[in-house]
Amino acid sequence: MMATEDGRNVNSLKEVWSKEENALCADCGEPDPDWASYTLGVFLCLNCSGIHRNISDISKVKSLRMDHWDEGQVQFLMQHGNAVAKATYEAHVPMYYYRPVHTDCQVLREQWVRAKYERKEFTEPGKHPPYSNGLKEGILWKRGRDNGQYLPRRFLLSEREGCLKYFVKQDAKEPKVVVKIDTINATFQPEKTGNPNGLQITYLKENKTRNIFLYHEDGKEIVDWFNAIRAVQFHYLKVAFPVASDQELKSRLTRNFLKEGYMEKTGPRQKESFKKRWFTLDHRRLMYFKDPMDAFAKGEVFIGSDGHGYGVRQGLPTGTQGTFTWPYGITIITPDREYLFTCETEREQQEWIAAFRHVIEQPMTPQEYAIEAYFKLKP
Repeated sequence: MMATEDGRNVNSLKEVWSKEENALCADCGEPDPDWASYTLGVFLCLNCSGIHRNISDISKVKSLRMDHWDEGQVQFLMQHGNAVAKATYEAHVPMYYYRPVHTDCQVLREQWVRAKYERKEFTEPGKHPPYSNGLKEGILWKRGRDNGQYLPRRFLLSEREGCLKYFVKQDAKEPKVVVKIDTINATFQPEKTGNPNGLQITYLKENKTRNIFLYHEDGKEIVDWFNAIRAVQFHYLKVAFPVASDQELKSRLTRNFLKEGYMEKTGPRQKESFKKRWFTLDHRRLMYFKDPMDAFAKGEVFIGSDGHGYGVRQGLPTGTQGTFTWPYGITIITPDREYLFTCETEREQQEWIAAFRHVIEQPMTPQEYAIEAYFKLKP
């Protein structure tokens, strides 16, 4: 029920609320927002309205269904709305900047809201936020590979050198690790790491995936690092692929994993007992780990396209001999062998099958043919 002074306000509020431009949350794109800011003139979902309450000196929010709206506030909404706000507050968002969606974690969504309305990072051309200049240096807390303890490490990201380095000691001259920028992926992992600002960096070392887990206590700082990595990657790709469109390059920047979770797997002879492992599907790389926070994968499977002999089937082959405790089977078909997995629930099985199909139905790129060739050459 909308509470307003009279029927005209109710009708005016319904009219502006029903406009197509206001059908999605202004900040995260969730459908059917039922909150609004009467100082910014934007329509918001419940989660983003909570973030706006934390910047109450700039944004004041009300429920469109339950709160009282006076005539002046309704008029303000009618004069503004999501399209006007977008043209103002998102006028100059860099192509590489990650715009969160409603399924993204809190720190990404909160810093996007603060960047837009509080810091006004995107209102004027030529602004130089801290993630834009191709060089970033600072302390991040890194999880130890063997003991799981987080310790401060100095990180240096350099567009000129095309790499990310970290140093064990703050005054160390030589880095512990140098990671080439074109092999990096970065994805926020608050649940996996148990930290709201937890970031997982994956990179390739001798064509094997390596994980490092980081956090910073300040949400702005960790999101700035995330966008700095994307900025350096974007400029690297602009040079490497000069004819590619910006939109095409943007799609090659950091990506969320398609799916993660536990499954059971058996060995190549398919007679061994199935073992529980943590699986990560990072586009065409299916990796498995003993523990979700392991630094190195125990193994990787390349998932190619259906035109090249790859496929996925529900269930296990008849007569499978390995013993398993989870009843919902999946068979991955590759040109060389079949891989057998089991899931604990039918829902997990269907989600994994959908993720595999999503990958298998896409044609392979020239770079992916090279990765496939490497997998075939592996002992």
